[in-house]
Amino acid sequence: MNILPSFLQHLFAPRTLFTAEVMAAAMMTGIIWFVQVVHYPLFQKIPGPAFPSYEAAHTVRTGWVVAPLMLVELGSALALLIVRLPSGGMAPAAIDPLHLAALGCLLLIWASTFFLQVPLHGRLLLSADSECLHRLVATNWIRTILWSVRMMLLIPLLPKVFQG
Repeated sequence: MNILPSFLQHLFAPRTLFTAEVMAAAMMTGIIWFVQVVHYPLFQKIPGPAFPSYEAAHTVRTGWVVAPLMLVELGSALALLIVRLPSGGMAPAAIDPLHLAALGCLLLIWASTFFLQVPLHGRLLLSADSECLHRLVATNWIRTILWSVRMMLLIPLLPKVFQG
């Protein structure tokens, strides 16, 4: 007997979780490429005295966009470790190696974000430091590549999940 209300059963269904994960990952992949190629390089065009206030506004506004997506992506990926994707058989599904590798990419993305990019943004809140801007663009390639690889790992799982 399942004690969860039906809407929670649907919310935590493997296909729902996987759909949320893939959608959030796809949106973050698009966002990170825009940030890497357009947004971060344009930071150099902000006049020095105006840069700290620009950086403060950027940080808040970007957070409103990316924080929910990153949390949905991480939460759904971790929940799938427990719930598991459909395997087509009666036994609980094994963790797919592609999904596990994609989760590894995500954990590295979070590590890069909090150990590299967040501290650099913290320094940029104080002043327009050209070396810091250069390091931000350079280290952000880590997240750009990892989100791209992550999507390449998740895409082959789509038919498995939705045909199973």
